[in-house]
Amino acid sequence: MIHYKTREEIELMRESAQVVSRTLGMIAKEVKPGVTPLHLDTLAEEYIRAEGAIPGFLGLYDFPNTLCISVNEQVVHGIPNGKPLEEGDIISVDCGAIKNDFYGDHAYTFAVGEVSDEIKQLLKVTKESLYLGIEQMVAGNRIGDVGFAIQSHAEKHGYGVVRELVGHGLGRKMHESPEVPNYGKRGRGPKLKEGLVLAVEPMINMGTRRINQLNDGWTIITADRRPSAHFEHDIAIVDGKPDILSTFEYVEKALEEVNGLLV
Repeated sequence: MIHYKTREEIELMRESAQVVSRTLGMIAKEVKPGVTPLHLDTLAEEYIRAEGAIPGFLGLYDFPNTLCISVNEQVVHGIPNGKPLEEGDIISVDCGAIKNDFYGDHAYTFAVGEVSDEIKQLLKVTKESLYLGIEQMVAGNRIGDVGFAIQSHAEKHGYGVVRELVGHGLGRKMHESPEVPNYGKRGRGPKLKEGLVLAVEPMINMGTRRINQLNDGWTIITADRRPSAHFEHDIAIVDGKPDILSTFEYVEKALEEVNGLLV
């Protein structure tokens, strides 16, 4: 069953999403060679709790941490560890928070130091595909329109679009109906209606779309071990149009400050 949200509930969800956005902005200042994913995870938990929220991933389905941190060929659901990040890595940081009994769920893929032009293009196209999918979140469209927009843009650049993992409805539970594949056919799937809130999250691989799971029971990697990128926003349909509840503004401002310091 799809749970449509009232205007009041959507504003509460915006608060949850913004907690996650600010957390990612804080993390953006800390992503650098030598830093460990576990350190980032600790900072995120402290920050979320200081914001009067609860880490949304910690303990969810028995996940052991606050952040999913997926490095290089890891697609999603990476468990933070003590291995230092290296120059040229990329890391997907996926974060959830609960505030006002509603979830926020939001992700950004960061470059660690200087990365190759090939990696920069992967990140650029993946982020573009997210916004192209969001543009299709108009009342009267269908889920397939969102997936088609994401898939066609990514595949146009020769990338693989993960099939087994999808976006989802969001609300008082982390995962609600409907599922939001990053592929699809226009005009297919559930109709988009006023009050629908979705977490749209392209997972785009530089090579094959095929994936494997590690023995930890969580971490998903690309079958060819080539890099993967992941960006995610929370979006509500308000007045028939997409209203992005989360934001990358905190991340972008932090990265500008860091890069300014490095110049």
